[in-house]
Amino acid sequence: MDISFFWIAVGLAAFGYFIGDGLKNFSKTSKKSSYPHLIKEKDLHLYFNLSKGEVEDLLNKYNGAPQIELKGTTYYPYQPFIDWLSSNDIYKR
Repeated sequence: MDISFFWIAVGLAAFGYFIGDGLKNFSKTSKKSSYPHLIKEKDLHLYFNLSKGEVEDLLNKYNGAPQIELKGTTYYPYQPFIDWLSSNDIYKR
């Protein structure tokens, strides 16, 4: 009987340790990825659940979107585009 209480205590101690270790990092935000994820302009609507016309209208009305052009193809870096889309600058107009 005493042995079972010992294992319950060991299990609770381990449980408390791992929960406490997880709570240390709870308030910290996760790091952004270190490599850029580039999206072709023709595929941009797939990432944001919009129609092709809506994405085209968005890019025409608000031309400050971060973009990269390589060999005639326009790419949008994913995280900077999300940051631009969620900024208040485009909603003030």
